[in-house]
Amino acid sequence: MKICPLCHADTPALYAKSAAREHYICAYCSLVFVLPSEYLKEEDEKKRYDLHTNSPDDPGYKTYLHKVSDPVCERVLKGLSGLDFGSGPGPTLSKILEEQGYDMHIYDHFYAKDEEVLKKKYDFITATEVVEHLYDPQTVLYRLWKMLKEDGLLLFLTQPYPCKEVFDAWYYKNDPTHVCFYSLSTMKWLASRWDAQLETVGKDLFIFKKRSAYVH
Repeated sequence: MKICPLCHADTPALYAKSAAREHYICAYCSLVFVLPSEYLKEEDEKKRYDLHTNSPDDPGYKTYLHKVSDPVCERVLKGLSGLDFGSGPGPTLSKILEEQGYDMHIYDHFYAKDEEVLKKKYDFITATEVVEHLYDPQTVLYRLWKMLKEDGLLLFLTQPYPCKEVFDAWYYKNDPTHVCFYSLSTMKWLASRWDAQLETVGKDLFIFKKRSAYVH
């Protein structure tokens, strides 16, 4: 049986098929995903990530990350605490935000696997080019949401998938570590489940705000 990894609905439909793999779409949360049989083994996944050359010394990469750091600085008071989830082999966004006066922490499944970090509460959490890699997005995303303080922000930077007609030509799906793809409809579904305020910045940054306990 084919199960959506985000909402666990069991009625996905084929969205696109290529020689490499099949992609399915969920009728409930609009997630596009590949089946677990297509997932890389953990050691092969890490080998792919080890090829990444992004680092704090790369001016172009730092400029790219301003797509996330600037919205954080515009919405979060300096001195508050943040978590960069999926910080990668060369943590960079956390350093940018530390320089702006935030109390930053990092977590990465392969490069900074400190479970104690996941037991804390944060004023904001960033996940930059991360959510498309998740084998179990329901568990991971809900955990991140619970780690936010009231009025906290959860920021996802990811490329939303295109319409079916041009999906075959979409470069983003070709990375074998990319297994889940989101749309604005998917993000609205999450916001509804979390009773969150959703804001989009550009086409690829999605910001969820956690409501205060007394606001309903």
